[in-house]
Amino acid sequence: MNEIEKHNNKIKIFEERQVRAEWDENAEKWWFSVVDIVAVLTEQSDYTKVRNYWKWLKNKLQAEGSELVSNTNQLKLLAPDGKMRLTDVADTEQVLRLIQSIPSKKAEPFKVWLARVGSERIDETIDPELSINRAINSYRRLGYSESWINQRLQTIEIRKALTDEWDKSGVEGHEYATLTDLMSKTWSGMTTREYKKHKGLQKENLRDNMTNTELVLNMLAEVAAADISVAKAPEGFDESAKIAKEGANVAKTAREQIEQNTGKSAISKQNAKGLREQKKLK
Repeated sequence: MNEIEKHNNKIKIFEERQVRAEWDENAEKWWFSVVDIVAVLTEQSDYTKVRNYWKWLKNKLQAEGSELVSNTNQLKLLAPDGKMRLTDVADTEQVLRLIQSIPSKKAEPFKVWLARVGSERIDETIDPELSINRAINSYRRLGYSESWINQRLQTIEIRKALTDEWDKSGVEGHEYATLTDLMSKTWSGMTTREYKKHKGLQKENLRDNMTNTELVLNMLAEVAAADISVAKAPEGFDESAKIAKEGANVAKTAREQIEQNTGKSAISKQNAKGLREQKKLK
């Protein structure tokens, strides 16, 4: 599975709402983030309120003797703060039972969406190129420009090259977020969490809310770090961290040059909504 497939698997879109998902290769089934599903069904955007609702519903279902809660699994998924955190997940059968427990006008369209997601995965197993096309079409439906989509797909491949280098050097998967934060802080002046706050984001994907310029600068940091890693063959987290910072400094220099020439910050407060509105005005 290439990195574009992986990215497309992690986030599914239902009526412009993100639902985190994980494909279980062994069991050959999807696991969906329960709180994301609850957010969709309750049409609630406040993450804290959604979590509290799910906590209340879990207690209610347990009191009723429901097997749904006892069978709920947990997986590490990317949380709103940019870190991998254990999250309650449910498979398709459990999600269908969950839908019955939450009065919602979104229930029926969500069932149709679930069926479609399952069908798409089977198709993509037969023809992996379909996953790339689905990613492109998803971004188009959301109103992104063609130039932005091209840049975004490139960031996925470049990120894969960098994480491959981290793997070779012995960096553990849970340390990726630390190195990513280090690079973000170095070139942009903000950690991932600070960057998301700057753009008014919560659990949305930061890169999906970057401008073309921000995507290019972030790519420059990662491709430079990957190239330096290939040349120096670091061992372990500490050496990889030094190289990550070196790569990010390349992007920092480029950012400062752009800002000097344009007279404005290369780091935008615009998020995806603003980017789409800007496209409509053109």
